[in-house]
Amino acid sequence: MAQTKVRRDDLVEPELSYKIVGVCFRVENDLGPGLHEKYYQKGMAEGFREEAIPFREQVPVPLTFSGKVIGRYFLDFVVDDKIVVELKKGNRINRRHAEQVLAYLQSMNFPLGILVYFGSDGVTFKRIVNIRNS
Repeated sequence: MAQTKVRRDDLVEPELSYKIVGVCFRVENDLGPGLHEKYYQKGMAEGFREEAIPFREQVPVPLTFSGKVIGRYFLDFVVDDKIVVELKKGNRINRRHAEQVLAYLQSMNFPLGILVYFGSDGVTFKRIVNIRNS
């Protein structure tokens, strides 16, 4: 498969993020609307494998306070050890979800997150940049 040169040079991780978004649209086109989030996650994992995109799924991240672990959260996907991909079911970008992804990026020191919504209107996404890292 020939590589297409990305037209913009002001995006964080443009080539990889375009591939990720392409997988999102493939999953939505193949599975359609109205499924549980876990099925979109399984579809994304299979799409990443088919596209040879390196990823880890359900990545545990400790939550610390005063140097002590007080909890743990799980990232839906970490792609190529630099991009967090968080999946949600719904039609609208939610500020709380965007803030959650930004917190993940800052705790992991990653440059980019992609918040993906699978809803009745199709798939929508938002790129979230960790300005502390870029």
